[in-house]
Amino acid sequence: MSTTVGTRIRELIVTPIAFRDPPLLNSNGVHEPLALRVILQLVLEDGTVGLGESPGGIARLERLQAAAKVVVGMDVFDTTAVTAAIDAALLPAVPSSHERGWTTSAVEVACLDAQGRLLDRPVSDLLGGKVRDRVPFAAYLFYKWAEHPALDGRAAVGDDWGEALDPAGIVEQARLMRQRYGFESFKLKGGVFPPDEEIAAIRALGEAFPGQPLRLDPNTAWTVETSRYVARELNGVLEYLEDPTATIPGMAEVAKDSPLPLATNMCVIAWEHLRPAIERNAIQVLLTDHHYWGGLRRTRELAAVCEAFGIALSMHSNSHLGISLAAMTHVAAAIPNLDHSCDTHYPWNSADDVIVPGVLELRDGAVEVPTGPGLGVELDHDALDRLHRLYVESGVRSRDDTGYMRRIHPEYELRLPRW
Repeated sequence: MSTTVGTRIRELIVTPIAFRDPPLLNSNGVHEPLALRVILQLVLEDGTVGLGESPGGIARLERLQAAAKVVVGMDVFDTTAVTAAIDAALLPAVPSSHERGWTTSAVEVACLDAQGRLLDRPVSDLLGGKVRDRVPFAAYLFYKWAEHPALDGRAAVGDDWGEALDPAGIVEQARLMRQRYGFESFKLKGGVFPPDEEIAAIRALGEAFPGQPLRLDPNTAWTVETSRYVARELNGVLEYLEDPTATIPGMAEVAKDSPLPLATNMCVIAWEHLRPAIERNAIQVLLTDHHYWGGLRRTRELAAVCEAFGIALSMHSNSHLGISLAAMTHVAAAIPNLDHSCDTHYPWNSADDVIVPGVLELRDGAVEVPTGPGLGVELDHDALDRLHRLYVESGVRSRDDTGYMRRIHPEYELRLPRW
């Protein structure tokens, strides 16, 4: 393939960072004070830089560093070849297509950002054009402590969200989310307390925000029978129930008797999972995530498959910063069949963003699609340097919600399902 002057990749700079995270509770334990991401700067021969963002941790960092060695000299517009080269570099050490997808997706986003900058077009145009100017997001509610407790000589670390350990606390958190960002739908991360307590929290949300879409995600904390019970109890209250139990067979058993649609970002996370899930009618809503599925273009393809089989779409989120939010917004804008508002952790983590402020704003429960070239965001190099130093100095190299919980509550046991 002929290569246009200036479009070859000169360097892929891979920078691990750490940023602040509140004590958010989930079925595995609790978030640690620091979360990890990796920031990519894809530098072309003409000096153009494309940005990417990936979940962190040693394994994913090492895979991105391996990718950085093989993409040099390749044409930034030939993302098919770039993905193939990264796949070849990771095989056979990384046999899972899902795990390789974490790496290829971050690099593909950086390629698309660079392409858009070269062409002076937004990434949504490169994905076929946007079908909406604003992408709706849901408030992501968590049971949480008031602070990270003092530990190993570290002082307690609080935040301005406060404690949320009961229905009243969850409703107050939702009010703050709505006040600050205008959210019109709400998702509660469950799997923390016995199901009846979480049912009560959802009902309290329904009373506080009548007519607003609600969803509940216990992250496989329940048995099939408990999942069926909760689905019956919250029929007419939830828009869907997310990952109540584990595995495609488990979800299929729940789906047989559930009056609610079932959603997942856990049992259908790679292309090979689609066929068995569809054959067993295990899910009715798929929470897509470009970090999982190999990038923005693959996410568009996934949306078309879901449309063909009548599976509704929403979007999954993990602790992330603005480059990922920009990528999520562009691809969501280009998907015609986006049936539910997207998830985002951004309100929990935006204070430590690595992008220059002013482009991405959650307002009235939505983000306007950036219209500048590429992703439409610019890197804040001072913030990147600060968060990289925090990564180096902290010594945190992996996420361990269970281990952190045990340091505070040694009696804690991870059991899935728990109820």
